[in-house]
Amino acid sequence: MTLYTLSYLIIAAAAVFGLAVAYLLIRRQLAEQKVRIAEETAKRVVEDAKKDAERIKKEALLEARDEGIRLKAELERDSKERKNELTQLERRLQSREDHLENKEKNVENREKMLKKIEEDVVKLKDTLNEAKGQLIVELEKVAALSREDARKELLSRLDKELEIEAAKRIKASEEEVRKESDKRAREILATAIQRCAVDHVVETTTSVVELPSDDMKGRIIGREGRNIRAFETLTGVDLIVDDTPEAVILSSFDPLRRETARLTLQKLIADGRIHPARVEEMYEKSKGELKTAMWEHGEQAALEVGVHGLPPVIIQLLGRLHYRTSYGQNVLQHSVEMAHLAGMLAAELGVNVNLAKRAALLHDLGKAIDQDVEGTHVRLGVTFAEKAGESPEVLHAIEAHHGDVEPKTIEAVIVQVCDAISSARPGARRDSLEAYVKRLEKLEGVAKSFDGVEKVYAISAGREVRVVVQPERIDDAMAPKLAHDIAKKIEAELEYPGEIKVTVIRETRSTDVAK
Repeated sequence: MTLYTLSYLIIAAAAVFGLAVAYLLIRRQLAEQKVRIAEETAKRVVEDAKKDAERIKKEALLEARDEGIRLKAELERDSKERKNELTQLERRLQSREDHLENKEKNVENREKMLKKIEEDVVKLKDTLNEAKGQLIVELEKVAALSREDARKELLSRLDKELEIEAAKRIKASEEEVRKESDKRAREILATAIQRCAVDHVVETTTSVVELPSDDMKGRIIGREGRNIRAFETLTGVDLIVDDTPEAVILSSFDPLRRETARLTLQKLIADGRIHPARVEEMYEKSKGELKTAMWEHGEQAALEVGVHGLPPVIIQLLGRLHYRTSYGQNVLQHSVEMAHLAGMLAAELGVNVNLAKRAALLHDLGKAIDQDVEGTHVRLGVTFAEKAGESPEVLHAIEAHHGDVEPKTIEAVIVQVCDAISSARPGARRDSLEAYVKRLEKLEGVAKSFDGVEKVYAISAGREVRVVVQPERIDDAMAPKLAHDIAKKIEAELEYPGEIKVTVIRETRSTDVAK
């Protein structure tokens, strides 16, 4: 390396170093200048902030002063309004006090006036009492009646006038009610009865079994009567062998036992072999057949009236009713007839037809077991129907059909009406002559118990009572009231199916003789 080159390098290095030092100096100056500018800017910002703060402070003070002035004005205004209100209130109170003082003065004046009037009234009352006493004495002298007699006479006339007025009102009310209801009821009942045609079977306590010949009687009796004794012991039925040609009689109050005995005897006669062991065999076979027959009768009755969904125990009890009678009327046939009538009446009245039919068919269910279980047939029917799951409406209709409880549904009333129709129609039931005569005598006795009644006639098998009255004691206005009173007393004292018509007859006859 030459000296020239070395010098060049040193110069170059010195130049670079100088440039670096100059660059550093320049950067330092620039930095100091920036710091100075920043400090000046900061001072200026601080001064501006102070000025703004002073300005905001002044504005806030002005606003606070204005708000205070506004609030003071509002307080003064409110205070003035309150003062005015208090002033008005004081005026009103003063006015009321003045008014009350005036009222008090008026009340005092009225009290004085009333006291004076009361004194005048007392004086006037004393004067009137004195005049009344004098008038009564004068009237007693003129009328020739004492005060008590006159009072009785007046009350008697008043009672008679009231009775006449009551009779007129009763007659008018009855005519108004019957104008539509009686006509409509007759139409509905007539329609239902005309559409219902049911066969009626009259049962007795005996059954007659025909024999192929009189020789069969000896075989039925058996050696020393062993066959007939075995038969009667097993069936619980009396077997009467008398002089009736080619026939024997079975007698029992239990229709099921009598029917079982009849079937047993018929099988024995057809088989020809009659001895105690054979009697027992045929008896067991007949019991099974009777059970099947009862089921068929129950199903047939339910099918005939269109009542479906009956439990098996109910169907079996219905079948038992085929062999049960009440006053000579077959109970199952009576129930079927009632179901038909109930359905027709329910349809006419627009109520539940199925419910009415079901309740009517089951209303006498208790009669199937009342000979074996303690209790009335109504209570037994309700109990067994409830156990079988019948609805509360059906149970109520069963319970109410004899009036044990008050009917609460139209269907229950329909069952009551149908029971009366089916039981009371001619030929439905068989009454003894003695009971029939007693019933008519009681009916006539009720009508005869009224004053002014001359003669009483029960006609139409006790369905109508004709009352002949004394015309001088019962006038035309009193006749409707008498008929009403007799009907009410019959309802209260007698028990009867259907209804009883009461007719009061009043007539005046004038008789003379031409000579």
